[in-house]
Amino acid sequence: MKALLMSRIDNPDVLAYAGEIEELLISMGYQVRLEGGTAIALGRENEGEWLDRTDADIIVTFGGDGTVLLAVQQMVRQIPVIGINKGHVGFLAELEAAEVPEFFSGLKERMRIERRMRISLSMDGKTIGDALNEAVIVTARPAKMLRFTIIIDDVEVEEFRADGLIIATPTGSTAYAMSGGGPIVDPKCDGFLLVPLAPYMLSNRPHFIDSSRNLRIRLESFKPAQIVLDGQGGTTIGSGTEIMVCRSDAPALFVDAGKNFFLKVREKLHNL
Repeated sequence: MKALLMSRIDNPDVLAYAGEIEELLISMGYQVRLEGGTAIALGRENEGEWLDRTDADIIVTFGGDGTVLLAVQQMVRQIPVIGINKGHVGFLAELEAAEVPEFFSGLKERMRIERRMRISLSMDGKTIGDALNEAVIVTARPAKMLRFTIIIDDVEVEEFRADGLIIATPTGSTAYAMSGGGPIVDPKCDGFLLVPLAPYMLSNRPHFIDSSRNLRIRLESFKPAQIVLDGQGGTTIGSGTEIMVCRSDAPALFVDAGKNFFLKVREKLHNL
């Protein structure tokens, strides 16, 4: 089994830990390579292998959820990911350091894959990209509210003003959407979670919409806004722009660590 190791590169301790796990996996009989940016950060640039060209069987990330999201976003072909948590909460980076040796010692014989829905977004017929956690529409000018219209199955069902709007997956319900007051959603569900950010009217509540429905979001404000996918980059959108939201044809793949989602949520939230 070939493993590609990807670490956050701004933390020397995490990089050093990735090097330790590299040696451990090699001793267990794994074929191991370093992701390109990780190899450069470790001073081994000639040994790097980039995510968009790798033929690895699994991707092992070191850091927090941001490293996992970055790995998923950079892959052209989705490869199963297992994250080792060296960040803060780590809903996506499931393994703690103490669990690593036992987990990898038996992985080759019992690997199970879990599929996680992603959302695909387009604007004016052009694809913006896919997101595993969420897409966030926010104003480009601080302290300015935006106006949105929500269109479901070609019916305008709601119009509201808010500081922004989170369009999350069930996986992303424990990320920014939770901070914005949204519910925790079982990741086995397929749907779109809409969470207004600081809505002007308290009656504007989160919605969870089945992924089989046709969902569009129209920006009504003349104020400039941006849409950001999984915290990476940003695309400018203007008044009257409609964002189409659908389920991506390429779900993210995760190595199943065998942990109960609801127990994991309880444990992680107690650590906040």
